[in-house]
Amino acid sequence: MTLSISVLLFILLILATGGERIFELVVSKRNAIRAFALGATEHGRGHLPFMIILHIGMLIGAVVEVVVFDRPFLGLIGWVILALALSCQAARYWVIWALGSQWNTRVIVIPGAKRVRRGPYALSWLKHPNYWIVAIEGIVLPLVHSAWITALMFTILNAILLLGFRIPTENRALRALT
Repeated sequence: MTLSISVLLFILLILATGGERIFELVVSKRNAIRAFALGATEHGRGHLPFMIILHIGMLIGAVVEVVVFDRPFLGLIGWVILALALSCQAARYWVIWALGSQWNTRVIVIPGAKRVRRGPYALSWLKHPNYWIVAIEGIVLPLVHSAWITALMFTILNAILLLGFRIPTENRALRALT
């Protein structure tokens, strides 16, 4: 089986995204160590493995779907979707910058910490900006190369995890700050 240039580039995009996620986990671990040294408490750790599996599954699923089902790159539409996916990456780093050492992949609350009100968190009408970014990215990243089944499955499962577990857990933890 010979893979087209667009498929190879898509695989590189997915690998780069996976590498970026590993970097995020390193930053998250560093921030968690600092937070726990300040007496932080963690909330809702039970759902984290499912979130990790979902994100890994989205990356692997997108590649498998593109290769196995010979999904096409749709020219201009694909380029626009790629721009959206890259914009999501930039927005993720905006979130990480805004939260600074409080950013984490886990829900960790430092006693006495103030709620962040800069970057996307300054927008009072936008609740949980990081989760909106993740939701959009989970749709557009697979769709760069027409992996619509992966985009759909990620969206449904991500909504269940976020709405059913993560956001309520985070809201409870944030209420504990006030």
